[in-house]
Amino acid sequence: MSNVDNIEDIPSPLGELTLKIAATPQDTNIYGDIAGGWLVSQMDLAAEISAGKLAKGRTATVAISEMDFLCPVRIGSTVGIYTHVKEVGHSSISVRVEAWIQPPFESDEQEMFKVSDAKFVMVAIDGNGRIRAVPES
Repeated sequence: MSNVDNIEDIPSPLGELTLKIAATPQDTNIYGDIAGGWLVSQMDLAAEISAGKLAKGRTATVAISEMDFLCPVRIGSTVGIYTHVKEVGHSSISVRVEAWIQPPFESDEQEMFKVSDAKFVMVAIDGNGRIRAVPES
């Protein structure tokens, strides 16, 4: 048996489920698909939740990079946003964010499809909006 035979064929989300939401008609673009901006907003919110746990408080997005959109999101899909902290600096937290969907009326309720991923860089901020250090764990 070669190493290729041992590779997992079914991709799965990296990280923990941070946010789960239904894609509804008010979130669509002019073509009836869920707008990319709506998806980015949900991913940003999940990154903020994930980073906020480590920062023990407020965070703000300072950069989004390496973003890919792999397929459209249809109305009625359940969108799961998964986060995985990649790096913690003095005041910044790098979070990998993946968006996966379960299409409506899917015959296999466990089947999910990856629709987007990106790297979010968050910075810890204080009550006045100034950058602060991330507390040590």
